[in-house]
Amino acid sequence: MRYVTRKSIGRRTFLRGAGAAVALPMLDAMVPAFGQAPAPIPRLGFVYVGNGIIHDDWKPATTGRDFALPPNLRPLASVRDQMNVLTGLSHLEADSKGDGSGDHTRACAAWLTGVHVSDRTRPGVEVKVATSADQLAAQKIGGDSPIQSLELTVETPQQGSCDSGDCFYVNTVSWRNESTPNVTEIHPRVVFERLFGDGGTSAERLARVRRTGSLLDSVNAEARQLAGKLSGGDQSKIHEYLDTVREIERRIQNAEARGERAIELPGRPTSIPDTFEAHTGLMFDLQRLAFQTDSTRVFSMIYARELSGRSYAQIGVGGNHHGVSHHRDDRAQMALKSRIDTHNLRVFAPFIEQLAATPDGDGSLLDQSLIVYGGGMGNGNLHRHSDIPCLTFGSLGGRIETGQHLAYEMDTPMCNFHVTMLQNVDVEIEQFGDSSGALDLSG
Repeated sequence: MRYVTRKSIGRRTFLRGAGAAVALPMLDAMVPAFGQAPAPIPRLGFVYVGNGIIHDDWKPATTGRDFALPPNLRPLASVRDQMNVLTGLSHLEADSKGDGSGDHTRACAAWLTGVHVSDRTRPGVEVKVATSADQLAAQKIGGDSPIQSLELTVETPQQGSCDSGDCFYVNTVSWRNESTPNVTEIHPRVVFERLFGDGGTSAERLARVRRTGSLLDSVNAEARQLAGKLSGGDQSKIHEYLDTVREIERRIQNAEARGERAIELPGRPTSIPDTFEAHTGLMFDLQRLAFQTDSTRVFSMIYARELSGRSYAQIGVGGNHHGVSHHRDDRAQMALKSRIDTHNLRVFAPFIEQLAATPDGDGSLLDQSLIVYGGGMGNGNLHRHSDIPCLTFGSLGGRIETGQHLAYEMDTPMCNFHVTMLQNVDVEIEQFGDSSGALDLSG
């Protein structure tokens, strides 16, 4: 008779050292010898892009599974079978309803809440949105993950008045309750320390890094000790994972060494990578690690803020994103806006590819996830909230069919999607925002 003596280690196992607590990814040794693998963990991500799209370059010409990728979506060719394109969805609660201007702020506020906000900056106007869909999901699936949800941005938050509304409406898409927005984090060092820092202030941990070169140096001995008890396959997983963490830390350190954009916030000594592409790639890499180590199961990111003044000179687009979105139907200007939208997806695509390449249980991180990429405005030139961009990636553990263009009746509430998504992570909900029912995602 063959006896199995392999001991399992806990799913939430940390390597601890001076100033560091490094959670491990899923290993074979985390599955009991005669047990079953833990149930797949659902994960959700929400990536917001403002200022609308050029529909002719975004929407596939045909529906179903055999659609040709339109120009904007071609950077996603490698993951098209794990993607859905949803068209016809709208956020009509972001329309004026007599409030006048403020279409950008309402678009962002409604994206994950589905409610109309009165966003004019005048005395006596109450902030009243709603708990956003990501937070309802986090309350259900957050479980014992250390960070219930992670809110990120790669756009410098605006201050003051924006589009006849307070700027906090365009600085986040995540709302803890009807009056409390979740503050987004722009600084990679702060996110890194939330994931891997343990003990001391941010300044103290940074001082350790400057002395030792890496937070990970303090866990090397424990990593070697643990690896000696594991199979060759698990040892390889740990080494590859720690190499990835170290590489991300090195990239953060390089940005800090340049010091071109050092910030002066107490306890947050850091710098931001000096290009949009480097900054975004680093933030997505951190998010992938957060999923891989089950540090969080829900994230949101402001990827391109409404009213964004970001320049895209690196791709030959003059002016700024918001200005270019007001193309007045000029074909040359529309081509510039389309170039921005394509570039944004070109920078985003590696995140999805890496999720698909990262093992998780019997599949990949992407298999167990649903990542939503979109925004609250369709035609940015006219400030329309109809036919808004919506792409999804991943099957959420096989709950959702992928590889489709799903075209719904025009002005189907986006909140119907939110209801379906929330139901698929076992949130008991029938009504959300202006929803009129669940959305059929089967094609």
